[in-house]
Parts: sequence; C-alpha cells; structure tokens
Amino acid sequence: MVHVFFHEPRIAGNTGSAIRLAAVTGCRLHLIEPLGFDFEDAKLRRAGLDYHDLATTLVHPDLETALDAVPGSRVFAFTSHTDVSFADIEYREDDVLLFGAEPTGLPEEVMDHPRVTARVRIPMLPARRSLNLANAASIAVYEAWRQQGFAGAGGAN
Repeated sequence: MVHVFFHEPRIAGNTGSAIRLAAVTGCRLHLIEPLGFDFEDAKLRRAGLDYHDLATTLVHPDLETALDAVPGSRVFAFTSHTDVSFADIEYREDDVLLFGAEPTGLPEEVMDHPRVTARVRIPMLPARRSLNLANAASIAVYEAWRQQGFAGAGGAN
C-alpha cells in the first residue's frame, strides 16, 4: 500500500486521523519533523482512537531521511498550484503521497525536490483555500487503494 508523507504537520488531530487511516487501509504514515505536537497530545490520541498499534507510523528528522526510506518510490506532491488532477495518476503500491503542513501546504523547495515525480491537486470549488489535511490524505489513499482493487480489504462491517 502507498506511503503517506506529512511534511511538518502542525495539528495533532489531523495526524491522529491519519494514523487511523493508516490502520484501516494499510498505508504507511511517515511524519517529517518538526512536528507541531508530541505523541502524548490528547487530541492525537483521541483522533487516532485505539488504532495507534494497528498503524505503521514512522517519524523522520527531515525530508531527505524520509525519502531515503523509500528509494524507488515515485513522489506525488499535493498542492493547489497545478492543473494535474490526483485522479489522473495510475498509482503503484509503493508511491508516496506527500502533503504539507496545515496552515501553509508544501514549501516551494519541497515541491521542487528532484524526487518529486509530479505535483497533483484534489479538485475543489473556486475561492476555497484548502481541504482538511486528514481528509485530503483520505481521498488520495482511497483512490490509490481503489486502483489496486482494495487489496487486502475484508468484507463490510
């Protein structure tokens, strides 16, 4: 399943929700420091419920270290600054879905990194700033998983 990278996330609740997403889909969540919270944060724990031990969550000191952990993977940087739709990508199971911090998105130097395969966007109505980070990650992960035939999914609950 895909890798989800959160570059310098700030809001504990969003990361907690992403931990829950990782647990229920099998994606791997990579958090790139600095983080705007610590793992004892009540909002992180509450949003992640009791899924923390069911998710693969890795913390990296910087982007280079995170990218070194996935040497052959393609990297898709999510941003509103492109016309390429995330839905037009044919995802592979080892792809990286890279998201920026909640208040600012990805910095230009990250989007220009030589490992970034493409900048992609999730369509929205005009004059809207952005989606919630955890919601954006969920949309992208489920599209990638759908393309993989929901590999490993069990029956409906």
